[in-house]
Order: sequence, then structure tokens, then C-alpha cells
Amino acid sequence: MSTVWIVLLFVVGLILIIKGGDWFVDAAVWIAKVSGIPQFIIGATIVSLATTLPELMVSIMGTLDGEVDLAVGNAVGSVTANLGLIMGISIVCIPSVVRKAQFNLKALLMAGAAILLWVLCRGGNLAILPSALLLVIFAVFVWANVRDARLGVTEAEHPAHKRERPTKRHITINVAKFAVGVAAIIVGSNLLIDNGSALAEAMGVPSAIIGVTMVAIGTSLPELVTTITAIAKKEASMSIGNIVGANVIDLTLILPICSLISGGSLTIGTQSSVLDMPACAIVALLAVLPPLFKGKFYRWQGIVMLLFYVAYMVVLVTQFGV
Repeated sequence: MSTVWIVLLFVVGLILIIKGGDWFVDAAVWIAKVSGIPQFIIGATIVSLATTLPELMVSIMGTLDGEVDLAVGNAVGSVTANLGLIMGISIVCIPSVVRKAQFNLKALLMAGAAILLWVLCRGGNLAILPSALLLVIFAVFVWANVRDARLGVTEAEHPAHKRERPTKRHITINVAKFAVGVAAIIVGSNLLIDNGSALAEAMGVPSAIIGVTMVAIGTSLPELVTTITAIAKKEASMSIGNIVGANVIDLTLILPICSLISGGSLTIGTQSSVLDMPACAIVALLAVLPPLFKGKFYRWQGIVMLLFYVAYMVVLVTQFGV
């Protein structure tokens, strides 16, 4: 296949992922309105699961195809891109106050998962048994969201709160958006992994580099779409909840699943253990520490996160590039 076709199919994959993520966001906002569940919780659950599908599909297919470096780089690189690039943009544009009851535990779970994953992978592999600790974090995350969702629905049932009553037409439209969005994300992920690998081979770029840059940013596009939409509508809680939730899922589910697929032990390359995972852990701390202590995000914090991401990209290319 010619390079032109490879690039074209890669772009088509990105477009399908963007549109799939966009339809998910529309459906999620509608669900928040009709259910009475707070937007942060919807962002941290339904939207996060939806926008994490590309990373999950790409990493699983990469592992099955023997592209382990690309699979690992995509999972970790997506978290770093979500925080350093996408959340950084969100915070610079909307330095919002957080509701500590909803934010603190989930933020700690995200930062803890990033640090734990780095520690578990320092030996050059991720075994299925130790990675069960990551699944424990995921279980606590799910429990916290179920608890908060119940509290949100209880508050919404108060007479002072009015909820939109869904019609059959609205239900049909949003179910269709959900189904078509899933299909678009899965097809787009297939195109992304196949043609991303082909581009890496054609350019002589290591798979690990492609994984944490082009593919990781590509699979993070649904989160970017969510963030841009939230900025436009001045609804930061949906964006922040989505990013935090997506990162917890990325860190606690994707690599343990890949480890299981690869026979119970996933090989971790030098670039991932020496640079990618430490960078992910550091940017996670940059993202959560100010709001944990002060209860809000700061514009300077967003700028620092963006600068850190740029510095990470520079080190990546200069030290591990071709």
C-alpha cells in the first residue's frame, strides 16, 4: 500500500474516533440532564468509558499483533497527553473550583495508579498477579462513582430540582448515537493501529515513539473534543471528570488486560520505564496537588502542565528518536 493511502486511512481513523467521541458526549450530556446525576460523575463514568475505548482497542490489538511497545506507549502516553496537554488547556481556559467530595478520592486514585504502575513496571515487565493491585484501584473508583451517582440522584429528586422528561424520540436518538459512536470508535481504532504501525515502519521511527506521540494523542482526541466542547459551554466539571475517569481506566485496566493477553507478563521497554511512566506520574501530581490542597485549579498550574508536556516531547524525540 502506498504512503498516501496509509496517511489517508490513518486520518479517516482519527475522524471516526473524533465523531464517535462527539456523539458519546452528546448522549452523556443528555443522560446527565434526564437522570439528575452530576456532570462530573457522568464525565468520570459514562463519558470516560466511551472516550477510553480507542486506547483500550488500540492497545489490545497492538498486543495481539505483537506491537507491544506501541500498546504500552499508547496506554501511558494517552494519560500524559490527557493531563499535560488536554487538561492543561482546560485549566488555562477555565481555572475552575472543584467539589472536593467528588474530586479528591478520584484524583488520589488517578495519581496513585500512575505511581503504582511505574513501580510495578520498573523491572522491565508487568506480571498479571502484581497488576491485580491496579484492578483494586479500579474497583474503588467504580464504587466511589456509584456512591456519588446515588447521592446525585437523591439530590435531584428534591422538589426544587426539575429534570427533563425523556421522550421516545430523544431516547431513540441517543441510543442511536451511542451505538454508532461505538462502531465509529472501534473502526477508527483499527485504522489507527494498522496505519500507525505502517507509518512507523515507513519512517523508521520506533513503535514506542509512535505509541506515545501520534497514536496516544490520536486516541486522546475524544477527550480533547469533550474539553473543547466544555470550554465553549463553560462546563469545566464534565471535562475534568472525563479526563480523571479516563486516566484511571487507562492506568488500571488497559495494561493488566494486555498482560493477560500476552500470556501473563507484558514486556515493558526501556523508554516506557525510564521516561514515559515517570513523566506520567509527575504530570499526574502536577494536576491533582493544587486542587487537593486549595480546592481549585489555577491558570499558572495549567501553564506548567503544558510546558512540562512540551519538555517531555522534546526529551522523547532527542533521547529516544531515530
